[in-house]
Amino acid sequence: MKRIAVFTSGGDSPGMNACIRAVVRTAIYHGLEVYGIRRGYNGMIKGEFWKMESSSVSNTIQKGGTILKSARSQDFMTKEGRQKAYEQLKEYEIDGLVAIGGNGTFTGATLFFEEFGIPVVGAPGTIDNDLYGTDYTIGYDTAVNTALDAIDKIRDTADSHERVFFVEVMGRDSGYIAMPCAIGGGAEIVMIPETITSVPQVIDTIKNGWERSKTSFIIVVAEGDEEGNATDIAAKVKEALPIMDIKVTILGHVQRGGSPTAADRMLASQIGIATVEGLLNGKTDVMAGIVNSKLVFTPFKDTINKKKIINQRFTRMVEILSV
Repeated sequence: MKRIAVFTSGGDSPGMNACIRAVVRTAIYHGLEVYGIRRGYNGMIKGEFWKMESSSVSNTIQKGGTILKSARSQDFMTKEGRQKAYEQLKEYEIDGLVAIGGNGTFTGATLFFEEFGIPVVGAPGTIDNDLYGTDYTIGYDTAVNTALDAIDKIRDTADSHERVFFVEVMGRDSGYIAMPCAIGGGAEIVMIPETITSVPQVIDTIKNGWERSKTSFIIVVAEGDEEGNATDIAAKVKEALPIMDIKVTILGHVQRGGSPTAADRMLASQIGIATVEGLLNGKTDVMAGIVNSKLVFTPFKDTINKKKIINQRFTRMVEILSV
């Protein structure tokens, strides 16, 4: 293996640049040439390749987003699109790929490997922390701290005006952001896709709290909760409790941005090194991750198909601490 390429795909996450930096410098350390592919699979199809040197990633470890840009590619999901991508890789004599992203990225990577045999090792770059095969994903710690900082500020207003705030955080299929935000932010309720929390339960909790002289409430809602989004849930609660002053805050994409925390920089650096050394050691069609403080390589099919479970004791913690 003489030449590798690295790209980011799907939603951006804080720490992606730290991972790119680690990939580039590890490749150079081992005597490899390294190219960056701009705009993910779209860029691979169009030949947007950038020969990277050590200086290419100087002053990037602290930056959010991704210097390689990111995009979702419909063309890559076609056989013709993947054929074009393969031809571009052959033109640039790329021997292996590092794919930084989440489920969609790895779905494309495993299909690409099956069809063309290009070795691919993945790095888990997503704020959702929903990938099987790693305790934490790159960007998760930063996203949680960003959301928690916002909830702390909302709590001040909720307390001052004696309001009920529904705060929606990201998590279409996972409550991994919502749960630590609820515990760390002192929320009365958390609503996540992994557990059933009905609107009547929310109403009862608010009523019971009010009777105990609670005058403000924070309800953290993962955007993919079975009862709907925060706006829908808040409307139902307002209908049942018209006397309550109810507000909704949707944190949205603010959770994706910002300078990565120390934890995310460390994780991204460790995994970036592992992806390159994994390729050199013959690893392919796998994701590098950290489980119980140990480096592991998990097949893409497992990261895509196996469910990462939230510990149910966290739900009980919210219930106990909200009394």
